[in-house]
Amino acid sequence: MTIGDADLTALWVTLRLAFMTVVVLLIVGTPLAWWLAHTRSRFKVIVEAIVAVPIVLPPTVLGFYILVALGPYGPIGRLTGLTLAFTFTGLVIASALYSTPFVIQPLHTAFEAIGKGPLEAAWALRASPLDAFVTVISPIALRGYISAIVLGFAHTMGEFGVVLMVGGSIPGKTRVLSTTIFDHVEVMEYAQAHTLSAFMLAFSFLVLLGVYIANRRFPIHVS
Repeated sequence: MTIGDADLTALWVTLRLAFMTVVVLLIVGTPLAWWLAHTRSRFKVIVEAIVAVPIVLPPTVLGFYILVALGPYGPIGRLTGLTLAFTFTGLVIASALYSTPFVIQPLHTAFEAIGKGPLEAAWALRASPLDAFVTVISPIALRGYISAIVLGFAHTMGEFGVVLMVGGSIPGKTRVLSTTIFDHVEVMEYAQAHTLSAFMLAFSFLVLLGVYIANRRFPIHVS
């Protein structure tokens, strides 16, 4: 069974969404993960719990509150004057919130294993904090970054409840693969649903295989 133009469009939207979500989470999540790995603040456990909430919270619940927040009468809508619900931008925000633990937790684990020793050694050699982090810490934490990118990307690819609540299923804008499969099943187009589902199954397996291989090939060494 071949994939139609509408399905290919949904695949493109899904890939764009996954890419943008990972970029946003790497920018926001890297300093947060570093802080979690080294802070002694009493609020650390609270922040860790907040980061992990999407793992246990039903996606529709999280999607509902994000939808309210992004709507015209929600706090973000009132503050910005924009209605981001049922837009691609709103979908990126929702996906970033939902995929937060899948990016931040691998980075947190990697930074915790490294410790501050390499960074302090770089400072002793007069490297700036940013230069030391980019040239010393990031290469050592490569395994953590690979896991974060792959898991964040894959998790976003498979989202359903959150994207349906916040973005709906608008063709060419917010319709992604998971909602496309649902739409096919609703009208009993099982052949198309099977093709897309088989693709997602193979993709998920390859993602996990890639993570396990990366963990073996790029161990975290601290010197």
